[in-house]
This record gives sequence, C-alpha cells and structure tokens, in this order.
Amino acid sequence: MVSWYFAYGSNMNPARMLARGLDFEQRIAGVLPRFQMRFNKAAVGKPGIAYANIVYQPAAAVEGVLYQLADSQAIEVMDQYEGSPVRYSREVYSIKTADSSVNAWVYVANPAMLADQLLPESRYVDHLLAGKDLISSEYCQWLENHPSVLSDASLCPEKGLRFNG
Repeated sequence: MVSWYFAYGSNMNPARMLARGLDFEQRIAGVLPRFQMRFNKAAVGKPGIAYANIVYQPAAAVEGVLYQLADSQAIEVMDQYEGSPVRYSREVYSIKTADSSVNAWVYVANPAMLADQLLPESRYVDHLLAGKDLISSEYCQWLENHPSVLSDASLCPEKGLRFNG
C-alpha cells in the first residue's frame, strides 16, 4: 500500500496539511523527474485563476514535498480536498529522494480542467513557498518571481484550506 504523498502545489505547506486533518510521520524533499509544474489548472468559480498541475516534460523536474502519511487511508481524505476524481486524478509516480526513490500518490489535473493564460493568486503561491525548506533556492526563486494575482482576502476567505475548487 502506498503511504507517501508528493505535494508540488499548496500542500507543500505543512500547516495546510495539518489543518486538513492529514497527519504525517515525516516530510522530506522529493523530485519528480520528466515533469514540469505549471499553473494551468483552472480554479472553479475564479475566472483567470490557476492552481498547480504537472505536465510531461522530458528535460524538466518538479520539486516538492514528500509526506509519509501516518495512515495509508489518509489519501482518501485528500481526494476530497483535491476534487478527485473530477478535478484531479490521483496517480502513483516514482519520486526521487536524497537517498533513493519511493512510490507516491500524485495529483494530476484532468484535461477538462486545463486552460492557458491563467495566473495563481499570491496567497496560493505563499502556500508553495511554505515548503521552501525542502526545495532548491533556484526553484524557490522561480516561484517567488512567478507572475501572480494579488489576493484579496476580504473578497474570498481562505476557502482553499478546505477545498481546491
């Protein structure tokens, strides 16, 4: 049974994981080779806003956070937050670690949810940056410099803590 989950989006923030009731034994750096992270998953009810997704790109790699889940069934709780199987599908990929590699659950946006010319909200990017202790300085800089839309918390409270629309 797969007990690892690879987060490359807002779940890189360990506080977000805990707020969602997803306990984990440990969190370590992970890399998904031959993929690239893109902000091309359309947010439901937020025109022009994107969430993270991965796409096949042979020369690229996605950095993120590997969580060893305290309970192998916890991934089913995560399905609710990721909108799986409608918004994201859940797949198993081999993720490289500093010492070896592990098979981990990874969410991939479904084709019907993809769109071009989207930008993430700044608050969303902040969740990714909460994992900066486990990503390279180059990857962190890329995230920090990525164009984003200024978040207005008064218009949209932190619903993302509960569900990625």
